[in-house]
Amino acid sequence: MSSMNFETIREARQWASLFLEQHHREKQVADLLLMHHLKISRARLLADLRDPFPDGARDDFIRDIKAHALKGVPVQHLTGEEMFYGRPFKVNNQVLVPRQETEELVEGVLDEINGLKEPITVVDVGTGSGIIAITLKKERPDLTVYATDISEGALKIARENADRHRAEVHFLKGDFLIPLIEGNIKADVIVSNPPYIPLYEKDELQDVVRNYDPHLALFGGEDGLDAYRAIVKQAGYVQKDRTCLAFEIGHQQGKDVSDLIFRQFPGSSPEIKQDINGKERMVFCWI
Repeated sequence: MSSMNFETIREARQWASLFLEQHHREKQVADLLLMHHLKISRARLLADLRDPFPDGARDDFIRDIKAHALKGVPVQHLTGEEMFYGRPFKVNNQVLVPRQETEELVEGVLDEINGLKEPITVVDVGTGSGIIAITLKKERPDLTVYATDISEGALKIARENADRHRAEVHFLKGDFLIPLIEGNIKADVIVSNPPYIPLYEKDELQDVVRNYDPHLALFGGEDGLDAYRAIVKQAGYVQKDRTCLAFEIGHQQGKDVSDLIFRQFPGSSPEIKQDINGKERMVFCWI
């Protein structure tokens, strides 16, 4: 079946799935792009498979399937959004596409502050699309939430996402914690999913990541630890009597990040936590 002559939604789905498979891509991308272009839910998609494929959507659907299969353009850049913690977030090539593992970081922060006396101030360092800051504010409306990023393009997307979800987050442009230091703002929680991929791993990344996620948000210097060094060093200037550090990490970075924290804050006890797949994914520490 050529791409140009499918009649029904089912035939379009079959063509797209086969085309994706032939180019070593995930077949379920066909359903995601069908739902996007036909503006229907998965349940409706499965119920309407015998329906004619609408002519108005044909060219755009084919174009997007080919863009993903041939060039590796992330599905989220084609649909313009990704779900995180049950909410849709706008994404583009200025920000990292949200990952499921980061939901566990948010969960961990909520656990750490459970029972803390209000008011609580949280800062999300290197906020990107704003997912961590906005989700924490939505889950705990009593929090005062700041979010920093050095990228104006990322902050624009983050502000749009905050407006969309009616979340009051204070966005500050600058490198890591510098905007808080300059504003003399102290935080009870410093949370970050910083760039942590070592430069030497660049060629091992999938093309959908390497070619489309912003390098500023991916690479943490030669050993992947540059961002942690900077944040841990700056943390002392914004900490209160007790402040929680919460980091997402690469799956082999638990010991290195823990050591960085311990050297800077000698009485602390960094705790490495695993993600749902049993990989080291987070470090929490009260300093």
